[in-house]
Amino acid sequence: MKILVTGAKGFIGKNLIAELKNRGYESIYEYDFGSTPEQLDAYTKDCEFVFHLAGVNRPEKESEFMEGNFGFTSDLLDFLKKHGNRAPVLITSSIQALQDNPYGKSKKAGEDLLLRYQEETGVPVYVYRLQNVFGKWCRPNYNSAVATFCHNIANDLPIMVSDQERLMSLVYIDDVVETFLSTMEGNERCAKDGLYYVMTVHVVMLGELAEMIQSFRETRGSLMIPYLADPLTRKLYSTYLSYLPEDQFSYPLKMNVDSRGSFTEFVKSPDRGQVSVNVSKPGITKGNHWHHTKNEKFLVVSGEGIIRFRRITDEKIIEYKVSGSKLEVVDIPPGYTHNITNTGTSDLVTIMWANEPFDPEKPDTFFLEV
Repeated sequence: MKILVTGAKGFIGKNLIAELKNRGYESIYEYDFGSTPEQLDAYTKDCEFVFHLAGVNRPEKESEFMEGNFGFTSDLLDFLKKHGNRAPVLITSSIQALQDNPYGKSKKAGEDLLLRYQEETGVPVYVYRLQNVFGKWCRPNYNSAVATFCHNIANDLPIMVSDQERLMSLVYIDDVVETFLSTMEGNERCAKDGLYYVMTVHVVMLGELAEMIQSFRETRGSLMIPYLADPLTRKLYSTYLSYLPEDQFSYPLKMNVDSRGSFTEFVKSPDRGQVSVNVSKPGITKGNHWHHTKNEKFLVVSGEGIIRFRRITDEKIIEYKVSGSKLEVVDIPPGYTHNITNTGTSDLVTIMWANEPFDPEKPDTFFLEV
């Protein structure tokens, strides 16, 4: 399929084109600022689907709203008519089309133009009224609170929250792209008003949104990963990371080092416990403790060793030989004192997961020789 994308270099355009390529579409006509009318003429001659994403959000002159959001749409349709091209057209509009302001009026005019085109020609038209779209590659300090908050917080810049309790309706870029591609494949239905909407919408207060993104910045110090079972939190956290300065992708961890090796906490979470990295020198035994409720999983990724268990009410010792050459997980149940010994000639590196972050006030750790 030959696909025309206007606004190809914009936020939605870049994400859409990336996913089109992921799915094997190769004939993508990319039109944006800097493209020529001659190119648009050529593209509209044989394209088989049109994603009309181009528009004007913040022009220097108010008149440019109508020129960009209505005038260019008219030009696009004229070219399609010229070539007798009945390719379906999907256009991105905005919930601002309901507002009595220059931007809203221009978006509504573009909607009406497309709907009239559909009535006159019978060509399928999909008018999408989008909520506030967020995700990677969205321009900060422009028209997205999420992008601005993520960029400023990631770059240690101040943010301004004008109304803490203002409700924001957000749609995530991946959900937008998935919906658009589903529409191209003929799997979406319009709403009762004849328009189309991205159905996965997240509603959050502006103050809560700012606090959530601010908390992401603090995770590097606390190692506490957000509660990612919540879809909005998961999408916002991914978005935030995309705004990190390129020279700040990495951050150090606190290594607790002694003559036996080292122990380093990696990540913690409120609902999925803690992951740590344990390094033991040759001949060293670590552990010799048990837990009432805490449980762990050990995964040796380098070196050779033995993990030993003993139920605290029994004398029988259970042994598991472990090696980085054969990855296997060893569960550490509660009520068993346990240790791990490096039996090799190089460092023994073990990934350790515990079902809860370590709490120094309630360590649930009792020393007892295996």
